Amino acid sequence: MRRSPRPGSATSPHKHTPNFYSDNSNSSVSVTSGDSSGHRSAGPGPGEPEGRRARGSSCELAGSPVVSEDQLDLLSTLDLRQEMPPPRVSKNFLNLLLQVLSVLLSLVGDALVIVYREVCSIRFLLTAVSLLSLFLAALWWGLLYLVPPLENEPQEMLTLSEYHERVRSQGQQLQQLQAELDKLHKEVSSVRAANNERVAKIVFQRLNEDFVRKPDYALSSVGASIDLEKTSHDYEDANTAYFWNRFSFWNYARPPTVILEPDVFPGNCWAFEGDQGQVVIRLPGRVQLSDITLQHPPPSVAHTGGANSAPRDFAVYGLQIDDKTEVFLGKFTFDVEKSEIQTFHLQNDPPTAFPKVKIQILSNWGHPRFTCLYRVRAHGMRTSEGAGDSATGEPH
Repeated sequence: MRRSPRPGSATSPHKHTPNFYSDNSNSSVSVTSGDSSGHRSAGPGPGEPEGRRARGSSCELAGSPVVSEDQLDLLSTLDLRQEMPPPRVSKNFLNLLLQVLSVLLSLVGDALVIVYREVCSIRFLLTAVSLLSLFLAALWWGLLYLVPPLENEPQEMLTLSEYHERVRSQGQQLQQLQAELDKLHKEVSSVRAANNERVAKIVFQRLNEDFVRKPDYALSSVGASIDLEKTSHDYEDANTAYFWNRFSFWNYARPPTVILEPDVFPGNCWAFEGDQGQVVIRLPGRVQLSDITLQHPPPSVAHTGGANSAPRDFAVYGLQIDDKTEVFLGKFTFDVEKSEIQTFHLQNDPPTAFPKVKIQILSNWGHPRFTCLYRVRAHGMRTSEGAGDSATGEPH
């Protein structure tokens, strides 16, 4: 009969642990396990002699080591521990778990950031759409209420014949307008031509008439001349004189009679040497002199870039018939900065008629070699041939 294990034998500690992994222990475990599992019979089997079984048992016990009950209890406990090992968690598994958790947390964070950005973009999109809607609404309101409504076009439908008739009438109106425009253009052209002719006549008249608007008795065309005996000599430039200039038809120097001509243009003047000289003019009759006019081109048209050869200070004398009696009529200054035509009033009081007048140049505007006179005019009233010096006559 087999004994039941003692209570607490399975958990009781053992100081000596047998080597159950050797061959003998294996055989003992197998025998023990066979006994514990019930494969061993408690007594002799039927029909088996008791002595044989006893011998067999003794033989088996003689061939295997003797196992005590405590060892059998310990073997059963070790078998249960090997079948149910205690759970143990390794460090590698924990590290892997932590890594997985960190990756999951980072993914969750990224997902939250993306969701926040999407929410912000949607909010911006909603704001932009709302602002655009407000702008479009304001524009539509302005178009409806601020812009005046367009006139409604006629809704009537025209037939083809009516359409052609309307086009024909409009074409006729256009032709009439074109004819009127042509007529108006001809009238404007004729008026313009007439005005051009009129303007040209006025211009030529102004150019031909004397701007001084006084009779000129020092004019060669009315009988005036130069008294060469009492007039200064012409200027001769020795540096530019040529052999052919000694002939009259090759001489470029102008005579003093040029001052009695109305043609005044640069270079057409009488020049005398130095800054002092005189010229005596025979008048066409006895004239009560009232004014003297000198004319000189302005510096803007001078070829030398100035008018320094123009006379500056001059004196006027009236000569009697004997050519010895001279009456002083005044001293004047010709200013080149002013007009090119300057008139000076003479001191002839009481009025006296003279057959000759003398213009005496006292200085010029700085030219060192010569002085030029372009034109001299004598104004006054011509007397009759038989009248005396103080007689007055009709104006010429």
